[in-house]
Amino acid sequence: MPEIAAPKGTRDILPDEFGARRWLLDAHRTVAESFGYRAIETPIIEATDLFIRGVGTDTDIVEKQMFTFEDRGGRSLTLRPEGTAGALRASLGAHLDQEVRPVRVHYAGPFFRAERPQAGRQHQFTQVGIECIGEGSPALDAEIVEVAWRFFAALGITGIRLQVNSLGGPEDRARYRTALVEYYTPLEATLCDDCRRRLHTNPLRLLDCKRDAGLVEGAPLLWDSLDGASRDHFTAVLRDLEAAGIDAIRNDRLVRGLDYYSDTVFEFWHDTLQGAQSSLGGGGRYDGLAELLGFPETPATGYALGVERILMVARTLGTVPGVEPAAEVLVCSVEPDQAGAAAAMARLLREAAARTVLDVADRRLDRKLRGAGRVGARVAVIVGENEVAGASAVVRDLDSRSQQTVPVAELAATVARILGGDS
Repeated sequence: MPEIAAPKGTRDILPDEFGARRWLLDAHRTVAESFGYRAIETPIIEATDLFIRGVGTDTDIVEKQMFTFEDRGGRSLTLRPEGTAGALRASLGAHLDQEVRPVRVHYAGPFFRAERPQAGRQHQFTQVGIECIGEGSPALDAEIVEVAWRFFAALGITGIRLQVNSLGGPEDRARYRTALVEYYTPLEATLCDDCRRRLHTNPLRLLDCKRDAGLVEGAPLLWDSLDGASRDHFTAVLRDLEAAGIDAIRNDRLVRGLDYYSDTVFEFWHDTLQGAQSSLGGGGRYDGLAELLGFPETPATGYALGVERILMVARTLGTVPGVEPAAEVLVCSVEPDQAGAAAAMARLLREAAARTVLDVADRRLDRKLRGAGRVGARVAVIVGENEVAGASAVVRDLDSRSQQTVPVAELAATVARILGGDS
């Protein structure tokens, strides 16, 4: 019978890699919470309509990338492809905005898109993100950028290039769509199939196309379609970023890939990633999304960052911490008859906060001690017939090879001294 493998586009996260992911997730939680963001968790499956209405029917996500299925009741459900719509639904559905404004939440978890698997992009991937819901101040756009910026700094990642742009409000984008249609219509015959269709459904997506990228250079600039209020909002964001010591590169072609964005949008790029994969993530303001989901008009802003891509950069830069050993202490018995006493000592050491593995195998002591190195143990505690009779244990420093016999009452303190570097 053949072995069952992980589905295409997914991968197992094994112990050595899991430690690096935990380091990253802990750093994001610490930085986000230092700005007052609280943790939130939403379902992995959501009503399909949440993404059709929120993300947009003419986006690549909805058209090509969602994993959608019917449940037993005939309801259409989708594995979440992004986190903003669900976080906004949860926050407004629970009326958190009636308790305090803005609502500040952060999240981390798996997401799903049917893209072509490659380095840093899988069918199942992990994101961290924050959402700031309930106020439209440009200062909050700058704040969420600063949270991400401090997060990268906490990971020791340098060389981040922040790209920013403004999409303006609905009227601004309507003017810009008209300008794009006027520019691209004479070129329609040269466009790829997707772009010919999007010319009539969602012209802003034309700026994202890689096959027709050569035509983008001559396209109109969105800035020329913005009114005074939208320009003032963006100028204020840039001013606040400068005050926070964050270098921003204005990118007039940046539009992001989701329909719900308005005004400020941004992405974080790093040169160790190549081509279309250079983005570590991004975000922006989405003031119209709440209404699309059936809630009252509510301004909001946020970001999502790709964990796998960030770890690729951190490994390249050498900032990922070393693999933490499975245990600090190995406890083993000489013979099976002493296994109960060995187990009691292992429990005592764990209660003293020492990470402890108990070897209960029926094999020679020398083989058990060789196994200590495989779990990364620094100390071995050996329990034999004499130790059981004398309520003691042999404590061996596996680095220096020195050992001593100590009463059980002194075991935890002795092990702690060795682990602390005082053998």
